[in-house]
Amino acid sequence: MKPVLLLSTLALLLAQAAQAAPDDVPLYAVSLVGSPYRLGGTAPETGLDCSGFVDYVFRQTTGLTLPHDSQAISAATQPLDVSDLQPGDLVFFNTGDHAFSHVGIYLGEDRFVHASSSRTGSIMISRLTDRYWHERFDGARRVALPQAPLAEVTSFEP
Repeated sequence: MKPVLLLSTLALLLAQAAQAAPDDVPLYAVSLVGSPYRLGGTAPETGLDCSGFVDYVFRQTTGLTLPHDSQAISAATQPLDVSDLQPGDLVFFNTGDHAFSHVGIYLGEDRFVHASSSRTGSIMISRLTDRYWHERFDGARRVALPQAPLAEVTSFEP
């Protein structure tokens, strides 16, 4: 294989490896279950709030930074029908005086992981079908992940 073609192929493979698989988001989110809750928190060691948790997970798995505010996250993501929910999508709730005041990461089978504040004081898994969450459900959204750049393979044939 010619050096230019080899280098181009290697660059393409590295770009694809740097792109997180959709499964990485929910898997990493679940690994943080039990981490402490802290209002305004942005790190699992010191505590996370709901939007800090979602931002932290997406930054670690995809490199994408989300706003540290659940309403701003809802505005920055794509609306989604509940029937189209996939693991890694976001679910929003009205737990305060306004819509989209709480956010979590959908895991599948009606489960989601979130920083629950006073409920347990930590990151936890809940069910969308639980009465509390079902009554407060505001909708689902999908984070548009950046696509890996396509490397242009050029051959310099004599």
